[in-house]
Amino acid sequence: MPAALKLYGIKNCDTIKKARAWLDAHRLQFEFHDYKSSGIERERLENWCNEAGWETLLNRAGTTFRKLPDQARESLTADKAIALMLAQPSMIKRPVLEHGGKLTVGFKPEIYERVFR
Repeated sequence: MPAALKLYGIKNCDTIKKARAWLDAHRLQFEFHDYKSSGIERERLENWCNEAGWETLLNRAGTTFRKLPDQARESLTADKAIALMLAQPSMIKRPVLEHGGKLTVGFKPEIYERVFR
């Protein structure tokens, strides 16, 4: 597997820790990008939304999203969701893995097994 893997997330997130441990255990080299401390480019986020859908990328279960006023959570569109995720990167579901020109959002060992089979 090429080292062209890039894992996006937040360093202290438990799910990120599990994904990193899985990749390490399978000896897959990857670059990690902490989008809470380093941000995320609008163009990359828009591309992810085009590929995976903003509904998949927006972490509605997180406390950051749940603390938003009702009006900010209602009538969401792709543009509104992207603006929220750019302003508060912790609203981006974790992890996002770029691999071989593809995208995987979230972590489940069985999905990673399929991706890297």
